[in-house]
Amino acid sequence: MSPRAAARARYAVVGTGARAEMFVRALVLDHADTTELVAFADVNQARMDAHNRWLGELGHRPVPTYPAGDFAAMLDKERVDVVLVTSVDVTHDEYVVAALRAGRQVVTEKPMTVDAARCRRILDTVTETGGRVTVAFNYRYNPLHEQVRRLLAEGAVGEIGSVHFEWLLDVRHGADYFRRWHRDKASSGGLMVHKASHHFDLVNWWLAATPVEVYAAGRLFFYGEDGRRHGYARDYDRAHGSPAAADDPFALRLDAHPRLRELYLDAEAEDGYQRDRNVFAPGVSIEDDMAVLARYSTGATMTYHLTAYAPWEGYRVMVNGSRGRLELDVAENDFVDRGTAGAVKGAALHGAEAPAEGGGATLTLRPFWAPPRQIPVEGRSRHGHGGADARMTGVLLGGQPDPLGRAATADDGALALLTGLAANRSFETGQPVRVADLLTPR
Repeated sequence: MSPRAAARARYAVVGTGARAEMFVRALVLDHADTTELVAFADVNQARMDAHNRWLGELGHRPVPTYPAGDFAAMLDKERVDVVLVTSVDVTHDEYVVAALRAGRQVVTEKPMTVDAARCRRILDTVTETGGRVTVAFNYRYNPLHEQVRRLLAEGAVGEIGSVHFEWLLDVRHGADYFRRWHRDKASSGGLMVHKASHHFDLVNWWLAATPVEVYAAGRLFFYGEDGRRHGYARDYDRAHGSPAAADDPFALRLDAHPRLRELYLDAEAEDGYQRDRNVFAPGVSIEDDMAVLARYSTGATMTYHLTAYAPWEGYRVMVNGSRGRLELDVAENDFVDRGTAGAVKGAALHGAEAPAEGGGATLTLRPFWAPPRQIPVEGRSRHGHGGADARMTGVLLGGQPDPLGRAATADDGALALLTGLAANRSFETGQPVRVADLLTPR
């Protein structure tokens, strides 16, 4: 083996917001024997400086920082092997494509991108270069979701006829999408893309199927300027420095979260980005209540509902088949305390100080002509998306075995994205949308 082959893989992170911290910690702590963090790139120097300060707390040297405009030069100067893309969703394709054309591997946060044109660009570049893109769908790595995959593959319910999937974001976690850049559909693709791509990918993976047609209805019901009719709104634009936000359960207090303060409040002077917008302020262009009906290549259908203003957080999945029904019920909390409503969910901090996630889960198999059977839940953790984050970085960064094929490809990323994009188009037209048509030039 050559010295270069035996060396640790050299990683650069582009986009140094809160999500980057989970990957950075994994690189320098959990997989330091096989990986080396060599650079940061971002549009904001203060955020990169914050990450370098945190590296010092971990006993790691600071790494070179580059303006986002110098991304291509960084790849060569720092001899980067793999790029980790954790930037704003709408910019993913810019870095993915540049890295592929420079001969680098890419791991990108979900969603892979936010629209069909950018998706086509990534897929064409993968074909053109023969490069590899892996999408970080951490829900695939949740032990409970792996258990569902195995049960379905083993025929626990027979041939699958339909899936019902309900996801509830509570008024703490759900509200956070309406405070930050995600509130702008042009930047995030809306919750059908940014959030639900996780769920659509799970269904694709569980069914070993691809989406064919989508019909959907969605609206902005609770948040935004029109949501003021519900009686929760206070008159301010952003929470910091606003007396009207003092008693608002929907206000994010950046001063109460040292890491968020460093990443965002202390960095505002450079780019003007405000992390703590009023969830009822004008400018929200995404939906908060969405219903989807999808048909798959196997003939199975899925009904899906995402609510972003629920009193509790969790999800329910029901799979109906020719031999019975599998029911998954997960409660991440059963209510939101008003005193902590303006905080961010623990997993959203992605740092050492993030508290463990609570709640419980049940998995029930209901075969025909037999009593229901409670299936013991395997390996569930209260940390990092049910233990998924550590398992994902173990595969993507640590090269651990992946017998279930959890590492999602660019094609997997596209299929999850396209379900959400089809839903968005159906919102606009009121008509069913064929998924294949989205990548066909119009």
